[in-house]
Amino acid sequence: MKKGFLELFLIIFIIGLTMLYYNNSFNYDVDKLFVSLSTFLFALFTGFFISRQSGRYKEIRKLTADFDGIMSFLYRSVGHFSPKAQKEIGGIIKKHYRLILKNGWDYPFMHKTTTLTDIHKKSEEIVKKEGSDGIRGSVVSRIAVGLYESQKIRKNMVALRDERIPAFQWFLIAIVAIILVLTVSTIQSVGNLYGSLVKAAFISAILVTTVLLRRLDKLELFSGTIGEHSAKDVVDIIAGKK
Repeated sequence: MKKGFLELFLIIFIIGLTMLYYNNSFNYDVDKLFVSLSTFLFALFTGFFISRQSGRYKEIRKLTADFDGIMSFLYRSVGHFSPKAQKEIGGIIKKHYRLILKNGWDYPFMHKTTTLTDIHKKSEEIVKKEGSDGIRGSVVSRIAVGLYESQKIRKNMVALRDERIPAFQWFLIAIVAIILVLTVSTIQSVGNLYGSLVKAAFISAILVTTVLLRRLDKLELFSGTIGEHSAKDVVDIIAGKK
């Protein structure tokens, strides 16, 4: 992911540097106040939304860890009944995480899944078959609480996933970015290598920042770290590796 954005920055930078160094289309100086105002607005908009979307990402990461922790707990708790019961619950959980590892962390929220209902039904069957005496009674209560908390976490994650930057605000960001790129481009730098370097770097930073914000808004920027590592950890627990 980092390599891809570095390549994108370098491509934009090289193209921009070449155009700004040799292109004489803009032969007048732009008002410095106009550049300062455009820069301020762009920084204000992108800074606010990056901060908001970063907070959203952190909350989703926390909820994902909570959900995965509950799944691990449910699997270990069913071991108080029998190895067979634990294997059956483990199979349901592994099916859930295989879909995540194959299709991405948000697959369960974009498609219909029956993980929680399947665990609930299987738990009822296990209790009816093996009883709930002694410590098993406490385990059953904890399983019920765990399923309840998992459902709440799932609802919160669905809401957070859909909490994106509105189209109108994206329009404002795009307008300010375009104005800023155009105003910076009008600053004289033809034949001036240093000036062309600074302008190319500045314009590249504007475009890459916009792309980063877009990917952060769509929760694609850190998609691997949101759920993939945690999902692998749960699968490893069920497989007996941890």
